[in-house]
Amino acid sequence: MLAFVTTTHAQATRHADAPPLLLGVAWYPEQWPEAQWDHDLTLMQAAHVHLVRIGEFAWSRMEPREGVYDFGWMDRAIAAAARHHIVVVLGTPTAAPPAWLTQKYPDTLRVSEDGVRDEHGNRQQFSFASTRYRRFAHDIAEQMAKRFGHNPDVVGWQLDNEYAADSFDPDAKAQFHAWLQHRYGGIDALNRRWATAYWSQTYDNFEQIPVRADHENPALLLDWKRFVTDTWRSYSINQIDAIHPHADPRQFITTNTMGWFDGFDAYTVHQVLDIAAWDDYVDAGEDYDWVDNAARHDLARGYKRRNFWVMETQPGSVNWHATNVTLRKGVVRDMAWQAVGHGADAVEYWQWRAAPNGQEEYHGTLLGADGTPVPVYREIQQVGADFAKAGAVLAGTTPHAEVAVINDFDGRWAINFQRHAANFDPVAELKAFYRPLRAQAQVVDVVSVHASLDGYKLVIAPALNVLTDAEAAQLKAYVEQGGHLVLGPRSGMKNADNGLQPQGQPGPLASVLGGRVAQFYALDKTVPVVGAAEQGSAKIWAEQLQVESPQTQVVLHYGKSNGWLDDQPAVLTRQLGKGSITYVGAWLDDGLLDRLTASWLQEADVHAPLPGAPQDVEVCVRGDARHQVVILINHAAAARRVSLPSTMWPVLAKGAASNEVSLEPNGVAVLDSREVAANR
Repeated sequence: MLAFVTTTHAQATRHADAPPLLLGVAWYPEQWPEAQWDHDLTLMQAAHVHLVRIGEFAWSRMEPREGVYDFGWMDRAIAAAARHHIVVVLGTPTAAPPAWLTQKYPDTLRVSEDGVRDEHGNRQQFSFASTRYRRFAHDIAEQMAKRFGHNPDVVGWQLDNEYAADSFDPDAKAQFHAWLQHRYGGIDALNRRWATAYWSQTYDNFEQIPVRADHENPALLLDWKRFVTDTWRSYSINQIDAIHPHADPRQFITTNTMGWFDGFDAYTVHQVLDIAAWDDYVDAGEDYDWVDNAARHDLARGYKRRNFWVMETQPGSVNWHATNVTLRKGVVRDMAWQAVGHGADAVEYWQWRAAPNGQEEYHGTLLGADGTPVPVYREIQQVGADFAKAGAVLAGTTPHAEVAVINDFDGRWAINFQRHAANFDPVAELKAFYRPLRAQAQVVDVVSVHASLDGYKLVIAPALNVLTDAEAAQLKAYVEQGGHLVLGPRSGMKNADNGLQPQGQPGPLASVLGGRVAQFYALDKTVPVVGAAEQGSAKIWAEQLQVESPQTQVVLHYGKSNGWLDDQPAVLTRQLGKGSITYVGAWLDDGLLDRLTASWLQEADVHAPLPGAPQDVEVCVRGDARHQVVILINHAAAARRVSLPSTMWPVLAKGAASNEVSLEPNGVAVLDSREVAANR
């Protein structure tokens, strides 16, 4: 088992008894008369809300004119929340600059790739690279920290809001050229590594290099993404440096990311943050893809490799789909408990009350614009009551996995730059492996290729397209020390400069595998795949594998298809001491992949905590050195029964210990391996 640091919440300095499991909402007191605040806060308290986030879009209210600050209303809002036993996360307001700033200093506005400068009137219209904008961002963050850094009711800080858009303004271009010069040292080294002799792209100096995010040299495109990542990281540091000198060290600093969003490498950006937090929104429809959502929670937990916060989630519906269907009754509660089951210590809803105007008037809320609770309020109130009952039991616990799936941004970017097969979505391929692993192992980590792999029995790298020598050495050491490594199709295809590996796939791991990829094929129809006792098919992508060591075995081979693939190896494996390396050369059908993952888990001696649980019942396990807590969520529209491996005690309702649980549709059960206080 892996030993993780589990504490992700900072206690507010006045409220030593702040609950360990927090229910929260995004509150915008600046949009409402102060006379209405107490009404809202009273309803929050009645719903067991103990946390609000405020301020992240309120720059024009905080600094109505350049250098003139007004924080009195925030003082009063924080104090009013405290009277209702509610703590505060403060958002720095840099996602929505005021009109006086963008009008007086238009150079702070972002510029699109085709050279069009943004205008005021929406949000995120700033340039993340603008030196001038960063001075203003530093100043407002510093003024906030001086005012609230030791406020006993402020628990933490959220920087900006949903980092997203890059910029192609002169500042950004100059910084990219400087970044390249620092990376390569000289232009000759860049020309050599980028292979710029192709299409006469050779450069005489760094200023000649175009600044583009698409349709360019693959090395340039990958380096642009890395530059964007480093720029967002330094954007965070700019505000962190403004806050830290004036803040209580118990106040954490984070920002809110967006699931599978790949505009930057989130692992790098999180290096300078205290905790991970993300915004959990799901696709339209009454139900949601709970396995995809589980993977995104595990992704967020992997950024810091410890518990995280859900800084925003939807109270029933959103407003940006073509048809914004409300989640079926009970699913909002399911989602809250799923977040907690995967390691969330706080769940916040966006937003508390419908805005009186603006672009998101139709978005789901807990209160209407008139201040009256909408129907989902009662369901979220139940979530709050649940959290109050279960918080003490879950305090200090975290999921512990023996299986890891590698998520690598370099590889995802490289494939998306040159898909070759239109349907080869690297996230979809990752999820294709994650789904059976989640069902069979039940607890799965999603980690960076740079993460320590100590303690994992099985590691899956679904499409590790870009593979450096250092990364390969770490993976080789993992196998030699007894680990079981599985590489998916397109792994080890590219080097650090997004160029084809000269030794072919899987690059520096070919000698470890004792095999290689002879050729790759995009598929427009399925291809049969068979083995000694298996049969299935491949779609989208297939690689013709070649055995180069007598210790390497062919697990599966292709049937008759395009001639080139006929009877050729599709999956290879090699034992190395107590470990093994397996290469899967095709996008396999779900059933076949399901059977393969089961065999890999058996080989690695990984066992599910609750074997035999119904397929549509999600099993989550959090624990510490003293006990384990099992969270069961019935995602089905029918009742389910779950057998437990041992007697456990119910947490959400009084009752006797049992080794079996009945779950109503959308039902949730929280069970403790030790007798809980409520049942003593």
